[in-house]
Amino acid sequence: MKENIIPHSYQVSKKDREEKNKHKSFLIWFTGLSGSGKSTIANVVEQELYKLGVKTYSLDGDNIRKGINKDLSFAPEDRTENIRRIAEIANLMVDAGLVVLAAFVSPYRKDRENIKAIVKDVNFLEVFINTSLEECERRDVKGLYKKSRAGEIKNMTGISSPYEAPQNPDIEIKTEECTVEEAVNTILNYIKPKLK
Repeated sequence: MKENIIPHSYQVSKKDREEKNKHKSFLIWFTGLSGSGKSTIANVVEQELYKLGVKTYSLDGDNIRKGINKDLSFAPEDRTENIRRIAEIANLMVDAGLVVLAAFVSPYRKDRENIKAIVKDVNFLEVFINTSLEECERRDVKGLYKKSRAGEIKNMTGISSPYEAPQNPDIEIKTEECTVEEAVNTILNYIKPKLK
């Protein structure tokens, strides 16, 4: 099959799109436990980028698992395939000239390394939303921890499935030590120079 795939040479490039948009494109990957604040922080970062005229798109479990990845479970091999597909989608969006914000638990280091390989290091920014399991369980925004503790959910990251924290994230946000606004400012201060 692979030998029959011949890429077409399109005339509009990523560089052309970035010039038209007046900013560089890349992927901001938010990782952390369920309930850590990934989507909340990513949402506010996107709002601030929008105000600056930056072309963005956010990906998260809700818009991915309802469509392209609705056939996948939360078993380890399906989690890996989930993240691989998201990385491929993000890669196309980065090529389209967008700043992509992706908020996913993405518990395995090898999967996050694979994202970096797909989108290339230069297009990848890892943001670790570091929130303790205790705090995530206290928040339990979606009621998942309660269900997991009751045995209703299998493979819950942090409970019955591991979370491998990033060893060298580009940015680490400790949500128990800062406000959402402070977290957003930290991220914006880091990425603004990358937009130029």
